[in-house]
Amino acid sequence: MYSSLITPQTVNEHLEDPNWRFFDCRYVLTEPEKKQAEFAESHLPGATYVHVNHNLAGPRIPGKTGRHPLPKITELSKTFAAWGISSSTQVVVYDDTGGAYAVRLWWMLRWLGHDAVAVMDGGWPRWLKEERPVSADIFIPESVNFNAKPREHWSVSAEEICNYFDNPEVRVFDARNRDRFRGENETLDPVAGHIPGAVSAPFAENLDADGNWKSKSELRKMYLELLDGSPAEQAVTYCGSGITACHNILAMYYAELGDSRLYSGSWSDWITNPERPVV
Repeated sequence: MYSSLITPQTVNEHLEDPNWRFFDCRYVLTEPEKKQAEFAESHLPGATYVHVNHNLAGPRIPGKTGRHPLPKITELSKTFAAWGISSSTQVVVYDDTGGAYAVRLWWMLRWLGHDAVAVMDGGWPRWLKEERPVSADIFIPESVNFNAKPREHWSVSAEEICNYFDNPEVRVFDARNRDRFRGENETLDPVAGHIPGAVSAPFAENLDADGNWKSKSELRKMYLELLDGSPAEQAVTYCGSGITACHNILAMYYAELGDSRLYSGSWSDWITNPERPVV
């Protein structure tokens, strides 16, 4: 079972395996339909396209939720079943941005108890660079039974974050770029800044210059310093809307530090209540 990262070479060896499913999560926040059109032209053989807005988020309620609220578990379970994901299925997810969007599907499957899911290291760019097979065929999976076993406490609320302000055992990480953490160049959300006490931990720093994940030892060293003696299992990561925050959760899991938690509403949820403090 692969449950963190997987190499393109290993994926290539299993393209014909009936117990494996591949999911293309390419996405551009400012052009939501662009990558689905690119997928129609070329993708991993047998891959299914996953749209961040339509498949990995529930309905947004302006002023009451963040930009990408979690779907209801019942709806998500139906989606996974329709995609052919059973308890014996090995899932591989990828995108073309270092895993920035694929990690959301990785986290959601594990949140519902399906551990056999891995992010393809280097994603679509590395797959192309290594000249591996591509296809324009649309794969139609057979629907199966997906047995959801939700893991409680993996997703935390804004109220819980407020309770952590004075708790040294809980590190709250902000996965956005450092300029947005500082309240500079905020173009996505109407309020700039960060949650009080949060530590800047940009998800992009989990990757090397080639867009591949850093080594296990590098990530372990980096996050042990960020955790500063607090347990990874208590740590919470947020971003703008609960997507790229999952990158840090995978980085800590891959570094064998344990399963940390997600503030799924993230910054765009935090600022829906003007009484919540902003730094």
